[in-house]
Amino acid sequence: MNRICNLFGIRLPIIQGGMVWCSGWRLAAAVSNAGGLGLIGAGSMHPETLREHIRKCKTATEKPFGVNIPLMYPEIEAIIQIVIEEGVKIVFTSAGNPKMWTEHLHNNDILVAHVVASTKFASKCEEAGVDAIVAEGFEAGGHNGREETTTMCLIPAVKKITTVPLIAAGGIASGESILAAICLGADGVQMGTRFALTKESSAHFTFKDRCLRLNEGDTLLTLKQVSPTRLVKNDFFKQIEEAEARGASADEMRALLGKGRAKKGIFEGDIYDGELEIGQIASSIHKLQTVNEVMKELADDFNSALKRMNELTTMN
Repeated sequence: MNRICNLFGIRLPIIQGGMVWCSGWRLAAAVSNAGGLGLIGAGSMHPETLREHIRKCKTATEKPFGVNIPLMYPEIEAIIQIVIEEGVKIVFTSAGNPKMWTEHLHNNDILVAHVVASTKFASKCEEAGVDAIVAEGFEAGGHNGREETTTMCLIPAVKKITTVPLIAAGGIASGESILAAICLGADGVQMGTRFALTKESSAHFTFKDRCLRLNEGDTLLTLKQVSPTRLVKNDFFKQIEEAEARGASADEMRALLGKGRAKKGIFEGDIYDGELEIGQIASSIHKLQTVNEVMKELADDFNSALKRMNELTTMN
């Protein structure tokens, strides 16, 4: 059996990214009900809001689901405590040292996967004893690795130095790309952008509509002084670009970002002055679908691609 399916008790080795302002209980439950693993994104929730989403998700699905927790979250202790109290059994951590909470979560019978963007941090994950590693290439939307390593380069490199189940992320939105990731050594995939642009995503319709009309090259990795982030090119992006061009300090960049810029763009739909976080692969997605439609398409396209590969003449 597939190692990721076996680990999490799911039918398909597809994990939905726990994205800020997109990954509420509706999206997580829909993905879990469709055979994957849904994640609630705690990064944009107050602790009691997270508790509410966990409880609603439990009502909406009997399948496994998890919570994604950025370790730099200011109320991390409260978030961890709520996850434990509510009986969540799967946690994906990111943006921090995996040693911080893995042992504590394990002591409460919680499986832990950690997101990395380099072999260096993948090695630290293995040392920390995580149950799975998410290796995310720089094609991904939102916060990203400073190394700018692509998924196709990162997955085989991480596979060589680790033994735990490996999940590929970044630029994956089709059955063909799932097959490619597995060929490179991944046991499963995590998708953010593809699920952010579904009907069940909690992102604003205007944000989804803008992302569904993106062309190749309409997103770019920026904010490298503060925290590398892939954004849609809009008026806010131009402000960042101009500030960086004149040598603005990290403090100036943080002031420009201000508070709630991602909420403004993704959740409230301000596509001009908001921070629009989405992956490169958005340029290949042009219709708003339900999670069930997406999952069926992924499975059908994967099986078709696998059949084509099996029909190829062996190289010799």
